[in-house]
Parts: sequence; structure tokens; C-alpha cells
Amino acid sequence: MKRQSVQVRWEHYTQRPLLVLAVLFAVAYAVPILDTSASKALTRACAIVEWVVWAAFATDYLVRLGLAERRWEFVRRHWLDLFAVLLPLIQPLRLLRLVSTLMLAGRRARMASQVRLTTYVVGSVAGLLMFGSLAVLSVERDAPDGNIKTLGDAVWWSFTTMTTVGYGDHSPTTGLGRLLAVGLMLSGIALLGVVTANIAAWFISRFEMDDRVERRQTEAIHLLTEEVRMLRAEVASLSSSRTPIPNPATEERA
Repeated sequence: MKRQSVQVRWEHYTQRPLLVLAVLFAVAYAVPILDTSASKALTRACAIVEWVVWAAFATDYLVRLGLAERRWEFVRRHWLDLFAVLLPLIQPLRLLRLVSTLMLAGRRARMASQVRLTTYVVGSVAGLLMFGSLAVLSVERDAPDGNIKTLGDAVWWSFTTMTTVGYGDHSPTTGLGRLLAVGLMLSGIALLGVVTANIAAWFISRFEMDDRVERRQTEAIHLLTEEVRMLRAEVASLSSSRTPIPNPATEERA
């Protein structure tokens, strides 16, 4: 129980610093893509920041694993975290570090009780739009037959892909770009399902609340009616059992 409380405190205290590191990773990932004239020193510094942020998330996973009472159960329940930690080691691509950092940041945000579903959905949409645009721009900008050359084109393509509209005016031509398109489409469908389920759950909760209020009112009316009926019966019982008061004048004449 004590080790479990230590684990909970660790997750509580490290949540905000890790989210700040995730934002720092976003900046380090975006700078070399947006600034094509960035120096080698700046590009190298951004790559170092990305690896440092990934190392921080990996260290967090190892610490939580060490504090867990049942480590195999922890690994089984947090297999997605382990996959995100090991993903950049498979092949040293910046895109893999991007995916793993997004997954780890999202997992830590979901574990926080104060993060609501709506906030998570909005943050996921914004993050996917931003990172999807930057990733496809970095992949397609130098492609010979590519038609996504600017950040505006990339954002427009990401938005139409996530909403599964797909106008076709911009589309990836490389294999990695098409893989990004598949990921964005699946993510957009999943987020749309979450939003729809959230709205349906809200309506159901409101209907259930109205039903509970109506049932309480009906029960109150029934109780009040029963009390009135009992009062009437008691008054009638008292009236029937009341003894008549003798009249003195009548007794004298008799």
C-alpha cells in the first residue's frame, strides 16, 4: 500500500513536468521543418531536445515499473506505454520519436483525474493537426511529384484527411506520406466516434436526471396523497367515536 502511494505521488508530481517536456518536444520538432534555413547547430540542438524528452518519458516508465507492486501486471496494463518507449529504438527516425512522444503524453494525460474527456479530445485534434501537418510537410516538401509544398497546404490536407472529406487537391505521393494519411484518417474516425459517444452520453445523463427528478416528484405526490388519506381517515374515526354531550334542558323536561 505504501509503495502504491509512492507510485501515485510520483505520477501526480511528474505529470505537469512531462507535459511541459512534450510541449518543448513539439517546438524542437517544428523548428527545423518550418525554418528551412536553420543552421546545423540549431538542427542538432533540436534533435538533442527530442531525444532528451523521449529519455525523460522512458525514465518515467521505468520508475513507475519499479514502484509497481506487480510488475508483470503493470507491463500488461501499460503495454502501449512500453511500445511507445521502444518505438524510437527500432529505427532512429524523427517521425518515430514524434509518434512515441504523442502516445506517451496522451497516456499520462488520460491518467489524470482532472483532465476531462472534452479537453482530451480537443487537445488530440489540435495535436494531430499540428504534428500531422508538420510530418507530411517534412516528407512531401522535397518529393519530386509532391503537391504539398507549404505549411498551409499541409494544414489543409491534414484537416480534410482527419475529417475523411478528402477533396483530392492535395495528396501525399511518398510511401511514408501515405502511411501518415492512413494514421490521420483512422485517428479522425476514432475521435469522431469519441465525440459522438460523449454527446450521446450527455443526452442520456440528462434524460436520466430528468427521469429521477420526475420519479422523486411522483413519489412525493404519492406520499402527500397517502398522508391526506390517513388524516381524513383519522378525522372520520374521531368524529364517529365522539360521545354526545348531554343537554341539561332536555333532562329537566324529562
